[in-house]
Amino acid sequence: MKRIIYILFLTSIYSITALSADGMINVKSDFKVNKTADRLEKILNKKGMTIFNRIKHSDSARMVDLELRETELIIFGNPKVGSPLMKCQQSIAIDLPQKALIWEDENQVVWISYNDPQYLVKRHNLEGCTKILAKIKGVLDKLTKKAAAKLVLKD
Repeated sequence: MKRIIYILFLTSIYSITALSADGMINVKSDFKVNKTADRLEKILNKKGMTIFNRIKHSDSARMVDLELRETELIIFGNPKVGSPLMKCQQSIAIDLPQKALIWEDENQVVWISYNDPQYLVKRHNLEGCTKILAKIKGVLDKLTKKAAAKLVLKD
C-alpha cells in the first residue's frame, strides 16, 4: 500500500512539473474551468480581495473563429500586500495585480496556474520583503487548493 501511495505521489509531482512554465505553480482542479473560476472568484471575494477582471480567453477566441480549450484568467489583488512589494522593488508592479489562469489541457485536466512568488524575487532582484512574500505564497497556495479541491478545507 505504501508503495502505491508513493508511486501516485511521484506521478502527481511529475505531472505538475511537466506542465510548469518557468516560475509558474500549477494546481490540479477537480472541477471544470468555469466552476473552478467561479469557486476561486467566490473565495477571493470572501477574503476581501479586489477582482479587477475575469477574462474568458476561449470565448474571445470563438469570436474570431478560433478554437481554444477552456481558458479563463482572473486578475485580483490587495493593495495592502502589493503596495509594500512595489516599495521594495518598483518593477514588480509589472506582475501585479496577481493573476490566476484556469485552463484545460489536452487531456481535459483542469489547472489553476499562478506566478511563483519566488520567481518574482529572482525576476525583479527583490531584496527584503521576505515576510510579505511568505504570506503571499501561503495565501495563494491555500486559495488555489481550496478552489480546486472537492474536499472542504477550513479557513
